[in-house]
Amino acid sequence: MDSYRCTVCGYIYNPAFGDSAHGVKPNTAFEDLPADWKCPRCGAPKSRFVKA
Repeated sequence: MDSYRCTVCGYIYNPAFGDSAHGVKPNTAFEDLPADWKCPRCGAPKSRFVKA
């Protein structure tokens, strides 16, 4: 699974860790994140992420 980087703040979404603060379990692919998921650091939408 690929990691993705927020183009606004540089946060890296690593699927191995997920995003427990927002209910995303480890090993959740970026593509499988909910459409309304936002960057936990700056709040940017999923569309502002690129493959890291």
